[in-house]
Amino acid sequence: MDLLALADFNLVARHGGFGKAARATGRPKATLSRRVGELESSLDLRLFERGARRLKLTEEGRALFERTGALLAELDETASAIASGGQRPRGRLRISAPLLFSQTAMGRIAAGFALKYPEVRLEVTTEDRPVDMIEEGYDLVIRVNPDPDESLVGRAFLRDRLVVVASPDLPRASGGLAAPGVARWAGDRQTWHVKTQGGRSTIAIEPVLALSMLIMVRDAVRAGVGAARLPISLVAHDLADGTLVLWGDIDGPEIALWALYPSRRLLSARVSAFLNFLKQAFPNGTPDELAAYIGR
Repeated sequence: MDLLALADFNLVARHGGFGKAARATGRPKATLSRRVGELESSLDLRLFERGARRLKLTEEGRALFERTGALLAELDETASAIASGGQRPRGRLRISAPLLFSQTAMGRIAAGFALKYPEVRLEVTTEDRPVDMIEEGYDLVIRVNPDPDESLVGRAFLRDRLVVVASPDLPRASGGLAAPGVARWAGDRQTWHVKTQGGRSTIAIEPVLALSMLIMVRDAVRAGVGAARLPISLVAHDLADGTLVLWGDIDGPEIALWALYPSRRLLSARVSAFLNFLKQAFPNGTPDELAAYIGR
């Protein structure tokens, strides 16, 4: 297989068309079209469906793009590293991170990494949904308590825990009565199981607000509208200042943030550098270290 033709095919597939690829790289459109045509002829496959205004990958073209894009990027990075005399982190690094971590810490982490490694073009997108790393072109994803995936490897770099907090002025529920609560979804009366120094107990909650973002939930609790379940890192300053009080730890598994990457790929210098940077930012992986990134 002609590697140059394969590289041009990946270029066109990544940009979504011959014209866009030509404008982005300064390559002649006719040359890209000819190279892709030669690749299709050599494989005896149609890689693109060519419409009047739109270019779309065929099923075979998508499979080829998914399986060769990362390999070509690794070849290019290896050649660049050899030419520069070492494994200096460089090139594009795409990361997907969850919403709360992005809101509270990722901006400062990304800025620090960019200053330390100016030859890396860091791109961070924020989303809580599962992503297909290969198809969507991510080098690294950060996820909370991810499901086991044989195609991914990684490490837990940060741990947190859920607690129930409320304003000091909010009376605790007792005698079968429910306390007002702020939940992440609308619903009927809820029962939260907590651990305290006195042992395990339950708290009856009547949701009075349903807010989808944890930052909004925290702000509502600060205003005194009700109790809520929140990561302790998000309310550590409030607990220390006494503006919120702890009703107990949620009785359940801890929260673990994982940095994941495809197991079939060699760990690139830029991914390795970012993993090491996370380790330096959170040397012990405790909630207090994350709380240090969160403003009061």
